[in-house]
Amino acid sequence: MTERCAVLDDYQGVALSMADWSPLDGTVDVRILRRPFGSEDEVVEAIGDCEIVVAMRERTPFPASLLARLPRLRLLITSGMRNAAIDLAAATRHGVTVCGTASNTEPPVELTWALILGLARNVATESAAMRAGGPWQSTVGADLHGRRLGLLGLGKTGTRVARVGQAFGMDVVAWSQNLTAERAAEAGVGIAATKEELLETSDFVSVHLVLGDRTRGLLGAPELRRMRPTAYLVNTSRAAIVDQPALLDALREGRIAGAGLDVFDQEPLPADHPLRTLPNVLALPHLGYVTRRNYEGYFQQAVENILGFLEGKAVRELT
Repeated sequence: MTERCAVLDDYQGVALSMADWSPLDGTVDVRILRRPFGSEDEVVEAIGDCEIVVAMRERTPFPASLLARLPRLRLLITSGMRNAAIDLAAATRHGVTVCGTASNTEPPVELTWALILGLARNVATESAAMRAGGPWQSTVGADLHGRRLGLLGLGKTGTRVARVGQAFGMDVVAWSQNLTAERAAEAGVGIAATKEELLETSDFVSVHLVLGDRTRGLLGAPELRRMRPTAYLVNTSRAAIVDQPALLDALREGRIAGAGLDVFDQEPLPADHPLRTLPNVLALPHLGYVTRRNYEGYFQQAVENILGFLEGKAVRELT
């Protein structure tokens, strides 16, 4: 019997070219779906007949309510070894095996710096002016050398971001609820005594925390008011760490200089969302992990996961 497999949210249409899917020929019928879903009903209609699903990160959530409506599903694969959008307990109850893949930490670091540099030197504004025959030089850039980079979170990603900041000659400090002076010293960065101190003294604030109960809404209106009017906020982690209405207010009122954003509370971001048009926002469509090396790893390991599951031995199972 041929198994049916749906590969979800392949926005760029590259899944089949990023890995060798031929080992599944004759055994698994692979279906590629490129558009995001608007509702659970749409998901059920599209993949309700599938035994295997390959999900890209957290683009399509799999809560208990959806898993209950997919009785044929037996194997759910996510890119990465962590996916907060999958209810693992519900998957277990419904007999669904959930597996992951490796994921590289370097791509989000690189994108973080693309946003920081783009904001500091007004790259989007000046490039648009060049293309449109606009003014030759209309902005004055912000310096990195000698300025303070404040990192909310000093894990793998935050540590790599810190190294680049140090290479630019920045004063790098970090804060998180679990950060110790010893860990900060290992990374060669200063430690802010409090979150408020980091916000008040930093010229660039970059978010590198895992979303959870303690970090959801960590930066709200009171915290954003502590930032300097010349400071920039960069978030390539999770949108919910920053209170979105409060961020919009701060940007509209000019209480911070700008924001570089790669994550949003609704994705894809609606076409009429103000974050798409605010002049002090540099926004990207969640590209942090979207690189060739990551995609090749995701899809090749997804094939391996499928083969292992069909042979009765789950690979990289998440529990």
